Amino acid sequence: MSNNVYEDVLGIESGGRDSEHVEMMVDIYESADVISDLDFRTNTQQPLKQTGSGSLKTSPRRTPVCLVLLCFLLLTAVIVLSVYIYTNYTRETSITILTEEKDQLIINITSLLEERDQLLTNIVNITEERDQLLTNIVNITEERDQLLTNMVNITEERDQLLSNIVNITEERDQLLTNTVNITEERDQLLTRVKVFSSEKDQLEKRLSSEKDSLMKQRDQLQQEKNYLKFLYEQDGWFYYQSSFYFISSKEKSWSESRRYCTDRKADLTIINNREEQDFVKKTSGGALVWIGLTDSAEEGSWKWVDGTNMTTSFRFWRLFEPNGHRGENCAASHSSGWADYPCNAKFKWICEKIAF
Repeated sequence: MSNNVYEDVLGIESGGRDSEHVEMMVDIYESADVISDLDFRTNTQQPLKQTGSGSLKTSPRRTPVCLVLLCFLLLTAVIVLSVYIYTNYTRETSITILTEEKDQLIINITSLLEERDQLLTNIVNITEERDQLLTNIVNITEERDQLLTNMVNITEERDQLLSNIVNITEERDQLLTNTVNITEERDQLLTRVKVFSSEKDQLEKRLSSEKDSLMKQRDQLQQEKNYLKFLYEQDGWFYYQSSFYFISSKEKSWSESRRYCTDRKADLTIINNREEQDFVKKTSGGALVWIGLTDSAEEGSWKWVDGTNMTTSFRFWRLFEPNGHRGENCAASHSSGWADYPCNAKFKWICEKIAF
C-alpha cells in the first residue's frame, strides 16, 4: 500500500503539485505504516509469551482498532489531499484567470499607452496647429488693421480730392465768371480805346497847336527873363536858382529892410538849403545881413516871412543861438551862422524875388 501511496505521491509530484504538501502526505502514510508494523509485531510475539485461551482472544480486538485508525488516517489523508487538490485547482484557476486578466490588462494598458501616446501626439499637433492658427489670426488681424488704416487714409484722400474738386469747380466757375466779366470789360475797354484814340487824335492836334503856342510863349518869356535879368543886374540884383537877390550897401533895422524889399515886390531872403546859405554868405562877404526869419509873433516860434515855420532840417544857428529871448526877435546871417538880434539893430539886408 505504501508503494502505491508513493506512486501516487510521485504521480502527484510528476503532475506538478507543490512539493511541501507532498512531503506532508508522505509523512502521514509513513506514520500509518509504522503503526501497522507495530501492531503486527505485537500480535506475533504475544502468542509466544502467553499460553491459554485468554491471550488468543485479545489479538483480534486490536486489529479492527488498527484498521479503523488506519482508515481514519487514510480518510484524513484523502480529505486533505482533496482539499489540497481543490485548493490548488482553484488557485491555479484563479492564477490562470488572473494571468489572463493580467495579460488582458497589460494588453489594455499597452493599448491605453498607445492611445495616450497617440493622444499626446495629437495634442502636440493640435497645439502646433492652434499656435499656427493664433499666429495666422495675429497676422490677419494686423493685415486687417493695416487695411483699415489704408482705407481710412484712402477715404481721407478721397474726401480731400472731392474737396479739391469742389474748390477747383468753384474756381473754374469763378474764372468763367471772371472771363465773362473780363470779356465785357475788354469790349468796354475796346470801345473806350476807340473813344480815347479819337480823343487822343484830337488832343494831339490840340497839344500840337498848344505846344506851338507854348513854345512861342516860352521864347517870349525867355526873352523877357533875359531882359529882366539884364535890368536887375544893372540895378544891383543877382540871379541865382530862379530868384533875384539884392544885397544892400546901407544898414537899416529889420522892419525898414523888409519894407525896402516889399516896395520892390520882393521880401527878405528865405534860406531853404545849404547851397542857398552858402550863396548868402558868399554874397554878403561874411558880413551880418538881415534874413526873413523872426519870432516876433510868438516867442520861440521862428517863422519865415512867407508864414512857414522854420524846419529842423534847414537851420544854421551859431553855437548857443538863439539866446536873446524877448529882446532879440529877428535873425541875421553871418559867416559862422545865424544869430538873433534886436529888430531895431541896423545891418545890411538881402532881398529875394522869385523870378517866375
